[in-house]
Amino acid sequence: MAAYHRMLLAALLAVVPFTSLPYASAAPQEQNEPKSEQNLIKEVRHQLVLLPYYSVFDNLAFQVRGSKVILMGQVVRPSLKSDAEAVVKNVEGVSSVENNIEVLPPSSMDDQLRRALFRAIYSEPALSRYAQSAVPSIHIIVKNGNVTLEGVADNETDKNMAGLRANGVPNVFSVKNNLVVPAK
Repeated sequence: MAAYHRMLLAALLAVVPFTSLPYASAAPQEQNEPKSEQNLIKEVRHQLVLLPYYSVFDNLAFQVRGSKVILMGQVVRPSLKSDAEAVVKNVEGVSSVENNIEVLPPSSMDDQLRRALFRAIYSEPALSRYAQSAVPSIHIIVKNGNVTLEGVADNETDKNMAGLRANGVPNVFSVKNNLVVPAK
C-alpha cells in the first residue's frame, strides 16, 4: 500500500506545480530570489512532501536563508521531526538545518479529535476534493484540544467552511483558521 501512495504522490507532483503547495513560507518571494535559491526551495519542499509518515495531522513549513534551512511546524510522530531534518540535510546546496519542528504531546483525546475533525471537514461535499491527494492541502493540528487549520484552500468559502466544520466538533476548545487563499 505504501508503494501505491508513493506512486500516487509522484504522479501528483508531476501534475501539480510546486507553487500550489503551502509549506514554505519563502514561496511568495520566489519571483525575486536567485534561481539557485528557487531550486533549493523547490527541492526542500519536494523532499518534505515525500516523507512516508507525513500526514494531514502534521504541518511542515520551512524558510530558506541563503543555504540555511529553518524547519518549523508541528508533527504527531517524533520520528517525522528527525526524518524531516535528515532529508533536508541531504539536499544539495543546504549548508545547515535548524530544526524548530514541535512534536505534539501524545494524547488519546487529541487522537479522537483528529479523527472527528477529519470526518467533519472532509465529509463535507464542498471540501471532499481536498482529501483526494496523498497529502491533503488542509492540515488539522490538534494540541490539548485546541485546533489549528493550516495549509491552502482554493477560496474564502472553502476556508470558512473548514473553520465552521471544525468548530462544530464536540470537545474542541478553540479553532484557529490559518488557511491561506492564494491570490488570483
